[in-house]
Amino acid sequence: MIRRQLVIATGIIASVVITACSDTTGPKQLATEALSSASFPRSGTFHVEKECSTYTGQAGDICTITSSTLKEIEPGSRVIYASGASSEGILDTDVVLDLPGPGNNAAFGHCTVDLNKIDGTTGCVFSGGTGKFTWFHASVALSVVGGAVLAWDGTYSFGPSD
Repeated sequence: MIRRQLVIATGIIASVVITACSDTTGPKQLATEALSSASFPRSGTFHVEKECSTYTGQAGDICTITSSTLKEIEPGSRVIYASGASSEGILDTDVVLDLPGPGNNAAFGHCTVDLNKIDGTTGCVFSGGTGKFTWFHASVALSVVGGAVLAWDGTYSFGPSD
């Protein structure tokens, strides 16, 4: 009786192993799919609006993101300017895009803008960061929406650069 139960149990285990190994989404296929998706980063265009009523052209000044079509850039995120504008109104500075809430999610960039002529021809370039921005790349042009509200329009990608 014990021998019969042992034979039945062995048969069941063998069936499970054979079925698992013949599954079309086995480990080898899953690894191939992961490599395939990793070689094609997400990319596209996006639009962000930021409110800059407290920006005075000084180092450490901040603008606050009010809307974004890119889900990773959340409303409430802050753009922090490392350097102030020159006396001629030229802003040439590193920036940090710092997301609200817990976690270490920040994007690093550099902006070059003539503050006397914000017309969508100059802006910022982002390359990397921390957390969800580790492989973030973006190029944005700055334009005035109205009053102290400015817009970034540009392209982005998430993935290692070539």
